[in-house]
Amino acid sequence: MKDRERLVTELKSYGFIKSKKIEEVFLKVPREMFVPENLKESAYLDVPLPIPGGVTISAPHMHAIYLENLCLKENEKFLEIGCGSGILLAYAWEIIKSNSVYGIEINNETFEFCKKNLEKTGYLDKVKIFLKDGKDGLKEYAPFDKIAISASCKKIEKVWIDQLKNNGRLIAPLGKPYSFQKLTIVEKIENKIRKKTLMDVAFIELK
Repeated sequence: MKDRERLVTELKSYGFIKSKKIEEVFLKVPREMFVPENLKESAYLDVPLPIPGGVTISAPHMHAIYLENLCLKENEKFLEIGCGSGILLAYAWEIIKSNSVYGIEINNETFEFCKKNLEKTGYLDKVKIFLKDGKDGLKEYAPFDKIAISASCKKIEKVWIDQLKNNGRLIAPLGKPYSFQKLTIVEKIENKIRKKTLMDVAFIELK
């Protein structure tokens, strides 16, 4: 718990955690349970770490940036595409507090790791995860209030916009893989699309 508190203090000092709600979820969700066993001692370093499937769990500050900019609210419907370790789903559930948190992962090894992490932390019966191609979204549960794309994409797929509610918000690292991308907020206002660039980021590619 001390490591968790130290990380939160650090993220607040750099301005990554701004709101009390995000501070609370970072203190509650055990990040060490979402990394491989041999990397538990590194769980609270502010760096990305490798996880099964040849991908990574993002650095904590990036999860804070996502959550602060998604502006999740209680009882909203949330979708993460490329749910990786599962930790962002756990954070989201702690804010939304309802069974309307969904995740998609295409890599079978990563999906099983995500499933195991959510099960051992008590979130598996609270969120729904699917082994499938995220580029198709999750039509059967749409529309969503908020969508997070957790890997780099060359474009915002039309199907994601179609599955976003009016006044909904989507966040995605937009650009080419193996280089810097633009972390982009997309808002659907009265069925018109508004984009805003937040910063340069470096994410692995959405498969």
